[in-house]
Amino acid sequence: MQDKLLRKKADRSNMAATGNAEDMQLQETGEEADMQREVESDEEGMGMENSDNEEHDSSEDEKENEAEIQRLEEQLSINAFDYNCHVDLIKLLRQEGELPRLRKARQKMSELFPLTEEIWLDWLKDEIHLTEEEPHRENIYELFERAVKDYICPDIWLEYAQYSIGGMGQSGGIEKVRSIFERALTAVGLHMTKGASVWETYREFENAILATVQPAPGSVPTREQQERLSTQLERIHTLFRRQLAIPLMDMDGTHAEYEEWSDQGVSDIIDQKYKAALRQMKKGQPYEETLMAAEPPKLAEYQAYIDYEQKEGDPARIQIMFERALAENCLVPDMWARYTKYLDRQLKIKDLVLSTHERAVRNCPWTMGLWKNYLLALERHGADHHTISDVFEKALNAGFIQATDYVEIWQAYLDYLRRRIDFSKGEGALTLESSRELEELRAAFARSLDYMKHDVEERFSECADPSCVIMQVWAKIEALHCKNMQKARELWDSIMTKGNAKFANMWLEYYNLERSYGDALHCRKALHRAVQWTADYPEHVCEVLLTFERVQGSLEDWDAAVQKTETRLNRVNEMRAKVSEKQAHQAEERTELRRKLKADKKKVQKGSRPPGEKRKAEEGDYEEEWGEESEQPLKRHRGEGAAGCREDESMETESGLFGRRAPPGRRQEPPGAKKGQPRASTTARRTQEDAQEQRKDDCSVFISNLAFTLEDPEGRLKALFEPCGPIQSVRPVYAPNGFRGYGYVQFEGKASVSEALKMDRQDVDGRPMFVSPCVDKNKNPDFKVFKYNTNLEKNKIFISGLPFSCTKEQLEELCKDHGVIRDIRLVTNRSGKPKGLAYVEFEDAAHASQAVLKLDGTLLQGRTLSVAISNPPRRNAAERLVFGRPMGTMMPVNMVYGTRGKGRTQLSLLPRSLNRQSGSESKAENGTAPKPTGGTSGDASGGTSGDSQAKPLSNSDFAQMLFKK
Repeated sequence: MQDKLLRKKADRSNMAATGNAEDMQLQETGEEADMQREVESDEEGMGMENSDNEEHDSSEDEKENEAEIQRLEEQLSINAFDYNCHVDLIKLLRQEGELPRLRKARQKMSELFPLTEEIWLDWLKDEIHLTEEEPHRENIYELFERAVKDYICPDIWLEYAQYSIGGMGQSGGIEKVRSIFERALTAVGLHMTKGASVWETYREFENAILATVQPAPGSVPTREQQERLSTQLERIHTLFRRQLAIPLMDMDGTHAEYEEWSDQGVSDIIDQKYKAALRQMKKGQPYEETLMAAEPPKLAEYQAYIDYEQKEGDPARIQIMFERALAENCLVPDMWARYTKYLDRQLKIKDLVLSTHERAVRNCPWTMGLWKNYLLALERHGADHHTISDVFEKALNAGFIQATDYVEIWQAYLDYLRRRIDFSKGEGALTLESSRELEELRAAFARSLDYMKHDVEERFSECADPSCVIMQVWAKIEALHCKNMQKARELWDSIMTKGNAKFANMWLEYYNLERSYGDALHCRKALHRAVQWTADYPEHVCEVLLTFERVQGSLEDWDAAVQKTETRLNRVNEMRAKVSEKQAHQAEERTELRRKLKADKKKVQKGSRPPGEKRKAEEGDYEEEWGEESEQPLKRHRGEGAAGCREDESMETESGLFGRRAPPGRRQEPPGAKKGQPRASTTARRTQEDAQEQRKDDCSVFISNLAFTLEDPEGRLKALFEPCGPIQSVRPVYAPNGFRGYGYVQFEGKASVSEALKMDRQDVDGRPMFVSPCVDKNKNPDFKVFKYNTNLEKNKIFISGLPFSCTKEQLEELCKDHGVIRDIRLVTNRSGKPKGLAYVEFEDAAHASQAVLKLDGTLLQGRTLSVAISNPPRRNAAERLVFGRPMGTMMPVNMVYGTRGKGRTQLSLLPRSLNRQSGSESKAENGTAPKPTGGTSGDASGGTSGDSQAKPLSNSDFAQMLFKK
């Protein structure tokens, strides 16, 4: 049948070529009827066989699509901010032709997010096709107006102009088209690569108008016709001149076109402007070429281009470059912040500034800084109170990433409410309107505290404002502006009951408030309470109390203050002494336990020898030499600045070895050597010692966490590291009972070390192999090889609650829809088993923020995931320095330890017999110095601890005390 149709079409084309048009038309009429009957008969014979199958397949597809549509709609009802879900739903509804539901889905998405150029063009084309009648054109115009506000899109402006040309039949049609073209030139006319298309389309439109006003050939134009003709010609001349003064690509072609079109040629003034624009275009052309060659989103290239334009200083060109950059990097908060900052400080045009701020928070609603700047911009440009309050309420529902973000946004709003009130005449002289505003401010403060307690703390499981900054500001406003010290004192009492009474700085803030706006009685009460409760710096508050009484107190006040401070400092010293003694006792117990375990180990090794076989001197030296220090390279140390909390929980697997170093050169038993066999000769030992001396740490790497049962460790390590470069030697470490699980690989050159370090965490027989630099910690005590960052990483997310069976591929499949993934790291223990934790690193922070919003709380294999930005909390500096002294010397009783208990660095390594109690370091008051409360212990020579001239102890003295000889 298909061949028959093709033959008949060929016959008609030949007939048309010979000019028999009438015969062809008659034949077409008859043949079309015949072919239609033949097709219908063939379809009845051939198509009926497949009709049932096609109908069945189509119905199945429709059911699947409908089920998917319902699933997407249900997901959006749960989380309306799922951007990808909106996109998938719109694509599916457009494919199915569900026009009412499609329009509703697009409308809902446009209310929450700015739409991309592709989504807008599809929407506009669909609506234009559906509403061709004149009464509905205004709806399309409104849709175009919404579309051009989201991003700078030349194609949308061209589509808008073309659509307006079709509506010129209405009143004022031509002027409306020109107005739209002029707005398009303002928005995208400076676009160096795409702006020329808008200029050319505008000129074509005016040329078409020119053809309608020209008189007929051979006729004499009237005066009115001549004026219209001159006016239209001047419009086209003006468009050419304006375009030639702007640096655009392919300017040469426009200049040549103008020369050909103009009867008068190009004037010198226009030619000078053209040459200046051409020079400017050539200066910016390298940046344009870089953009065209780069891969999206081209953030770095756009930033360099913006820097160049800001140096040039043309505000219009700077604005168009920001708009171009944001069209491809709309989810980069830093770019929006930079753009809005430029508009706030340079252009200061109200409509432009506020519209850009609104677009910024719509694109990146999770960024608190953008909302804060938006509120300031609204206040700066005189927006009404209702508008600012609405924006603030939207900010609270935006879903910030950190709890502290809510504190900052509340502070910005409260600052705005405070600035509305005129306090110049005092609270008693406030107008009725100012009184209402003051009550609104107080209600907002109360609401903020309630919001922090119930909403923020429940969501983040932490206190967002531990220092009670909002309450402090409220108290200062009550004291300064309202002269209401009673309310200020109530607020400070509440602040102290929230765990701040132990901090000296909080008491001093309260004291300064009372000193400025209160009275001496309440100042004295505050300082007495501070001396009683302060735990971090009691000496400081004691000194402040005594200074206060020197200036304002009576003799009775002075005596009471001295007694109070001495009693408190004596109690503090007693607590410090007890803590120090307890630490020394615990250290001594651990030392004794290690010594006992070492002795028991030697007894076991001695009893394992055959009866009657003597232990040789060299073997005894070997056991003594490797008894405890052989374990040293496998010990992991945690540095003072190491990460805590999440990152610290997986530190042993993530960080590599802190302070891993090679033990000094030892004589090692080869694998399989039998005890009792004669050792190598003196010459062989010297050869081995010479080889030890030839070791180069800078050309070596330390390998650990290998299985003790690893077969042929030397061969395996050599095979593993041969691709890194030429190997000089491989030195696995052995104990008398076999391989110890670690060793050294020395290369011939330093360049191989960096390649070898890349093999860290590589799986070897089911265990992650640790590879780290070979560094002597005795010579480099500060050296650390912490592999991963412990600060805030905005482009990396931390995922907990993962199933132990989760693989990198499954995690990549889960996260890839939210941005470009740079790296995925599953946290494991030393044996290589997963811990249910992972880190996913994205290309930029915006993708990571989106992933947190969309993945937190989702289910994976029946387990609920917890997702957050990777921000391991640092150890509190107060845990490293207490009362201004090293941690190892003294510690307050109420010290709060971390989740792992006491850190190793908190122990005093000084032997108990040498631990002298230091005297009080507080100042002498009333002419007397407080007596030391700790007991004294004599030294080895019988002197007291207070004898500053005691004879220094010798090595033998230390040995006698340590071994109690």
